[in-house]
Amino acid sequence: MYSIGQVSSLFKLPISTLRYYDKEGLFPGMQRDSGIRRFSEKELDALRVIECLKKSGLEIKDIKQFMEWCTQGSATYPQRRELFLKQKAQVEAEIQRLNRVLDMINYKCWYYEQAIKDGNEDRLASMAPQDMPEEIRRAYESAHGDRE
Repeated sequence: MYSIGQVSSLFKLPISTLRYYDKEGLFPGMQRDSGIRRFSEKELDALRVIECLKKSGLEIKDIKQFMEWCTQGSATYPQRRELFLKQKAQVEAEIQRLNRVLDMINYKCWYYEQAIKDGNEDRLASMAPQDMPEEIRRAYESAHGDRE
């Protein structure tokens, strides 16, 4: 069993966040000794899922719904799976967006490295993508492709 302070340190979360999660009912059945919260491995596992869902963009009310489904047993497996499929698609879309951002950063790092070598941007300003190194061309095309 873990104290709230220990869990706060383990997960690098403020104690107030853990209290809020408990208040919202995200740890059903949590043990208390004289009113003191005691986190078992079950609550730690739940917290890992809560943090995953939160980082994927899910709101607390929806995480609470998921936790309620978990207490309802196997009949809610389809709803739980659907929730994770939806979050998976959202995370994949965010990864694609961030990859385009990273491609622009990589392109600009190369660009300014070349500008420093040349002493100006003249050669680069007139350079066609096909004249860039392959990896840089791919980054350039990705970064300058379809916008959201």
